[in-house]
Amino acid sequence: MKLNRIHHVAYRCLDAKATVEWYVKHLHMDFVLAIAEDQVPSTHAPDPYMHVFLDAGHGNVLAFFELPNSPAMGRDTNTPEWVQHLAFKVDTVAELEEAKARLQAAGIAVVGVTDHTIFKSIYFFDPNGHRLELACDIGTPEMYKKLDEVKWAMLEEWSQTKRAPKHAAWMHEKELV
Repeated sequence: MKLNRIHHVAYRCLDAKATVEWYVKHLHMDFVLAIAEDQVPSTHAPDPYMHVFLDAGHGNVLAFFELPNSPAMGRDTNTPEWVQHLAFKVDTVAELEEAKARLQAAGIAVVGVTDHTIFKSIYFFDPNGHRLELACDIGTPEMYKKLDEVKWAMLEEWSQTKRAPKHAAWMHEKELV
């Protein structure tokens, strides 16, 4: 079996309506589907929920559950908040910069534009506390080829040493200048 694509990615939200409105307004996603049940289909547990689906482009669907009878939302406090995030691709750096300006004008704090050598990105939080990233690829075919050639060696070295391998140190050389 080979997977076709991700059908949807689901997260929890504080308020389904406010979440849909935020993603439609700030990320221009289309609201495509809402499902509400009083019983969880997979477990048959009595637990009402609202499940909303948003089109993130090209068949990618972002979904949220509002769970009014569950304990308050939390996050994994042992994982830094910069680690767990959802990244969306945009086509140009100009779009990235326009999105940053739009988000900031709406009062949303934005980190970046951050240069990762092969892509640039901005980071911000949705109203549920989920960290989001907008990213624009800027790498050359040669850069991606170099990274592809060392990926397995890097993974193996990391697996054994738990230290950052230097196979792709060229990506950060400009930071030292």
